Amino acid sequence: MRIPARLVTNLPRYYGDRGRAWLADAPRLVANRLAEWALTVDGPPMCGEVALVIPVRGPDGPAALKLQIDDPEHPGEAAALRTWNGDGAVRLLREHDGALLLERLDSGRDLRGVHDGQAARIIAGLLLRLNAHRAPAGVRSLADVTARMLADVPAAAARLTDPAAGKLLLTWADAVREVAGDCGDRLLHWDLHHQNVLAGDSGDWVAIDPKPLAGDPAFELLPVLQNQWPADGDPRRAVRRRFEVMVEVMGLDRERAVRWTLGRTLQNSLWTVEDGGHALEAEQVLVAEALG
Repeated sequence: MRIPARLVTNLPRYYGDRGRAWLADAPRLVANRLAEWALTVDGPPMCGEVALVIPVRGPDGPAALKLQIDDPEHPGEAAALRTWNGDGAVRLLREHDGALLLERLDSGRDLRGVHDGQAARIIAGLLLRLNAHRAPAGVRSLADVTARMLADVPAAAARLTDPAAGKLLLTWADAVREVAGDCGDRLLHWDLHHQNVLAGDSGDWVAIDPKPLAGDPAFELLPVLQNQWPADGDPRRAVRRRFEVMVEVMGLDRERAVRWTLGRTLQNSLWTVEDGGHALEAEQVLVAEALG
C-alpha cells in the first residue's frame, strides 16, 4: 500500500515523531481493519489533510475506510457521526479504535465546481441540519476553546512584530468576549467548506470530515468565507455575499455571527503565532475587514 505523498508530508509537519510513527504503523492498522471487517481494497488510497482514506468493498457493498492519528484537538468524530446518523453527514457504518468505516461517496464531486452563491447556500443548508442536533458527550466545548483563546491573546499579541497587528488581535478578542457568555450546545461540524461536501449516490450533497464541537452555530461560518475565492473580482465582496447568504439560510443573528466569525480569525491567528509566526495571515485580516 502506497501512502499518499501529501499525508507523508503533513503528519510529520503537524505531529513530529508521533506522525512518523503513525505512518510506519499504517500498513498494519489497515491490514487489521481489512481482516476484521472482511474488506477488500477497491481503489487507490486517498487522503485529506491528516487522514488516510481507502475505498473498500465488504459484505454490504462499497464503503470507505478512514484512519487517522489521534488528535486531542479534535475528539469525537465517531460520536458526532452516530448522532447525525446520515442527516446531512456521511453515514458511519462501523468504528473501532479510531478507524471508521463510512458510506462511499463520490470523491470526485465536491462544491468547487458549483456557482459561488449556490455553494454557500448548500453548505448553509447542511449546517442548519447538522446544528439542529445537540452535541453528544465527549465532544469538546466552544466554552473551553474560547476560554483558552482569550487567555492566550495577551502573550500572542506581544509576539507580533507589528503593534497594529497586536491591537487587531486584542480587538477580535473583545468581540469574542461580547458573545462568550453563551457559547451554546449545538453539534458543530467546525470545518465545513467546499471540499468537505461530496455528492452521495442519489446526487444529494453530504458533509464529511467533521471536527466536532459543542457550541453556537454562528461559529461555523469562517471555513466557507475563506475557501475558494473567485479568481476574478474583489474577494471581500465574495466574503460579504457568502456571509449574508449563510446568515439568512441558517437564521442567525447577524451581529452575533460577525463576532463569532472574528473568534475564528482569532483562533487561526493564535495558531499562527503558536507555530512561530510573527504576523497575521492576510486572509484572516481580509475576512475581518470585509465584515467590519
